[in-house]
Amino acid sequence: MILQALCDYYQRNADLPRLGFETKAIPFVIEINAAGELVQITDTRTLDGKKKVARNFVVPQGAKKTSGVASNLLWDNAEYVLRAVGAEKLADMKPEKQKSYRSRLREMRNEFIAQIKALPEQSDAGLLAVRNFLASDFKQMKANRRRLKADPLWAEIVASNPVLTFRLNGDVELVCQRPAIRAMLVNASSDAEKITCLIRGETDDFERLHASIKGVWGAQSSGANIISFNKEAFNSFGKAQGANSPVGKQAAFAYTTALNYLLSKESTQRIQVGDTSTVFWSEKRTDFEDSFADFFDEPPKDDPAKQTRAVASLLSAVQAGAFNDEGQNTRFYVLGLAPNAARISVRFWQVGTVADMAARVCQHFKDLEIVHAAFEKPHLSLFRLLVSTAMQGKSDNIPPNLAGETMRAILAGLPYPQTLLQAVIRRVRAERDMTYPRAALIKACLNRQARYLAQPLETSPSEKEIAVSLDESNANAGYRIGRLFAVLEKIQEEAVNPNATIRDRFYGAASSTPVTVFSNLMKLKNHHLAKLEEGRKCYFEKMIGQIMSEVYDFPAHLSLADQGRFAIGYYHQRQVFFTKSDKSTSESTTQGA
Repeated sequence: MILQALCDYYQRNADLPRLGFETKAIPFVIEINAAGELVQITDTRTLDGKKKVARNFVVPQGAKKTSGVASNLLWDNAEYVLRAVGAEKLADMKPEKQKSYRSRLREMRNEFIAQIKALPEQSDAGLLAVRNFLASDFKQMKANRRRLKADPLWAEIVASNPVLTFRLNGDVELVCQRPAIRAMLVNASSDAEKITCLIRGETDDFERLHASIKGVWGAQSSGANIISFNKEAFNSFGKAQGANSPVGKQAAFAYTTALNYLLSKESTQRIQVGDTSTVFWSEKRTDFEDSFADFFDEPPKDDPAKQTRAVASLLSAVQAGAFNDEGQNTRFYVLGLAPNAARISVRFWQVGTVADMAARVCQHFKDLEIVHAAFEKPHLSLFRLLVSTAMQGKSDNIPPNLAGETMRAILAGLPYPQTLLQAVIRRVRAERDMTYPRAALIKACLNRQARYLAQPLETSPSEKEIAVSLDESNANAGYRIGRLFAVLEKIQEEAVNPNATIRDRFYGAASSTPVTVFSNLMKLKNHHLAKLEEGRKCYFEKMIGQIMSEVYDFPAHLSLADQGRFAIGYYHQRQVFFTKSDKSTSESTTQGA
């Protein structure tokens, strides 16, 4: 199903290279004349911020690189094309290693030349120029080598071993892009075994080794495989390698080209969710496909409101039924990939209609809605949510698999993973800091759990959903005690303004084993109330009475879900205090004016 959907996307996207070609970033182009003499080296890179980015070219599909020597046609790295090697690299080698390496360089250069000589048509002017450059006589070779070393880019080439290719001086396209070369590759005959392709269901040439998939975060830079059989234990019925899952040449090229395009740096159809590289596409182009990344990604620094606008637009579109016509029948795909040594593991695969996916994404943001400060964003990115569960707020410390499981829950409309609730509550207890993202996550986890599980493990089926803001009618013991803890902290702050409040000393125990600390906290609050003016004292006593009206005893232990409700009760009550304080300050300023 995954490969079929990728093949369909390849057929849909006319910008993708055709069979036998691929898109490659090539930083340097060797320009030569018809006689094979070096004219110049052209730098194709442009500045993107402080980084130089090479231009992309459509070139013949590269060979699958292994530990052996395998050359590409008319393009490759500097070792293959020029037998170039930096002096610093040689200096780090022992004499025996240097000898072996120089021998390998000769083998690589010979293989590069052999690929060109094997072409059936040799009369093209560009191809003849390249052959002259590579197989020139000693005098011309010496002149070309002198020109290469005099070029200002030569030092960078031997140091970095970049990808190179050729262009005939005066041409716009590369030599490998000339019509005669394209025709040769398209019409090339194959002696491969004929099989019935598992993806297309048609007779095609058997593709034993599929192209590597690049762009998966954390995978090998040279690429990894999504389909591979490299051990006898993986084989069956005497089949070897790719014959265990026979895929035709056209289908293998289509799905690998499509997936590499979706994973590329330039792609607007990928997001990084923790350790999971996530790509998405629809059967045909839709507005939902164009804006999907904006819902979950951090907005760019030059447009911080981009995500807010995208989510607001989605919410209004779903509410207006904008997807009820075309979106009801258009399928939408989301694929999450994670590195696994030389292979790629599928973390999740979600399929649904555009209308269904849009509704589930909307529900995700509705579940996250909670009262917050005016200066904070109304909608939080997935990265901002996940990093709030990580130690020291670092993305590297996001628990493994958590990002992928969370994304899968959003897209499938399932309860968020229990590990997400555990992670955020653990952070709150460890840091004693209840932030807006953490409060939103806890609320969303608890509400989905109560809504989607017929028999929740830690709550009764009739447990009330948590409201966006303070809910004085919520009688849950955890929620009420959390509110009480916020009131006791506020009393302490107004009475003595301490450097460390009761939250810094007692939050962990109060949220998990309330009976152990609240008897002392209730006594301590009497000393603090005595220091307040009579009006404030009555205000707080009345509030405590209202909160305690349905709390008959402090529980000995709160379950994980009720620890979450404790955190939300505390957060809601604190937000009320902040809001009233802001209003009071604003009114005082107005009256003073």
